[in-house]
Amino acid sequence: MRTYENPIIPGFYPDPSICRVGSDYYLVNSSFEFFPGVPLWHSRDLFHWEQIGHVLTRDSQLPLQNCRTSGGIFAPTIRYRDGRFYMITTNVSNGGNFFVWTDDIRGAWSEPIYVDQPGIDPSLFWDDDGTVYYTGTHSDAQGNPGIGLFPLDLETGKRLGETKIIWYGTGGKCPEGPHLYKINGWYYLMIAEGGTEYGHMETIARSRSVWGPYESCPHNPIVTHRNAHRTVDFHAVGHGDLVEAADGKWWMVCHAIRPSIFMLHHTGRETILLPVEWDENGWPVVNDGRYITAQMQVEGEGDVRVPRSWRDDFASPEPEPRWAYLRNPDRSRYAFGNGLTLRGGTDTLDEIGAPTFLGVRQQQFELRYETRMQLSGVASAAAGMTIFHTNEHHYELLAHPAENGLSVQLRRRVVDMQTISEPVFFADTDTLVLRIEAERTKYTFLAGPDATHLRVIGTGSTQLLSTECMNCTFTGCFAGLFAEGDCTAHFAYFQTEDARPNTQRLDA
Repeated sequence: MRTYENPIIPGFYPDPSICRVGSDYYLVNSSFEFFPGVPLWHSRDLFHWEQIGHVLTRDSQLPLQNCRTSGGIFAPTIRYRDGRFYMITTNVSNGGNFFVWTDDIRGAWSEPIYVDQPGIDPSLFWDDDGTVYYTGTHSDAQGNPGIGLFPLDLETGKRLGETKIIWYGTGGKCPEGPHLYKINGWYYLMIAEGGTEYGHMETIARSRSVWGPYESCPHNPIVTHRNAHRTVDFHAVGHGDLVEAADGKWWMVCHAIRPSIFMLHHTGRETILLPVEWDENGWPVVNDGRYITAQMQVEGEGDVRVPRSWRDDFASPEPEPRWAYLRNPDRSRYAFGNGLTLRGGTDTLDEIGAPTFLGVRQQQFELRYETRMQLSGVASAAAGMTIFHTNEHHYELLAHPAENGLSVQLRRRVVDMQTISEPVFFADTDTLVLRIEAERTKYTFLAGPDATHLRVIGTGSTQLLSTECMNCTFTGCFAGLFAEGDCTAHFAYFQTEDARPNTQRLDA
């Protein structure tokens, strides 16, 4: 038997959509207010995933100016047809529903083609006669939410008919995330219901006609942990997509959360992988109807583990795909190669703007983040490391330039409350090693002249950066680097290490 680890893509990588081309699999995720948009992944076996870039890499494709927290890009779908890849999604903050395409999955994607259709979570489906159908959320004349369908012109984005609701779901709130498939002569419509919280679930229906009527699966929901005990590994399971592997086996990717304590989570909704069988009546059975676990066993050989440690010396002229900006960045404030140089600006992490920030998603509870920073500028400026969730929920290990040294503090922002620790002064230096040690329920912030002589500057609870402490947010925590005000900060490296007990550290 093969053992693989869920999540297959840990951290804030929600709303997964997948397609297969030959023996290659491609997957995309939502990105909300972060830039570039729509992380793009590749795999040859569904277990090992490499991020090969992003779909939306230009400001013209992804305008995010003044985008609210958890605005921006919702629920993309990726599909392949006749040598061309399509990605359709919604920019809820600017432009609405649109799609882009490329003939080279590792190259640039087209400019957006907008679709004049309200709602979110669009998906594309090609019928046997070549007709392209759009599905997405839609409400009827009485305001009842369901899944709408209409034929679409891929050249212009124009509707070729009226939008018809083809299924209202099984009665759960927020029917969304639809995907259509044609399998053995049946049209299957799979959707998410119950909201993307603890009542989340995946349901499915089928029809002999694309227009319906759709018959609900008798064992809906086909995936949910809505009634699971709080001690299970995952909660809020849903928003899935199906794929048939080259060997004829079926799989589902969907997202789930890992609570840190009780019903709180801060690492976001993460991508998980589930085996799918089909029963004698032609309905999908996901993971044999069992709860999903962190260690999954399927047919095959070899164990698969998700990497936890890596280091980036910023040697390339562009950031690696794992890095993200907040909204559209002012690129003149970033310099890559021989380390990373950040120049502070007027926007701060407290605002809905474009602060000088570069971050990676927190992918595990127990990690150690470290960098070495050289800082110059005025005393009112600051730079350092951050654990960032939203503009109202973030912690900073920050340094201020001071006479004959650097002054280091821990700043914590939680909604309208802000605290800042007493300064710790490091004399006769403009360079410090900064470290954040993440645990399941707290962060510890350290600084010092080198990696072996670090002082604890302060601690912060993960609870106060949890989604459940916020106002309807869909993202997760980032570990990042930042600069604010009139200063220049040079970061020699950034490394992430597995901080679980009995794990080996990387050399600093």
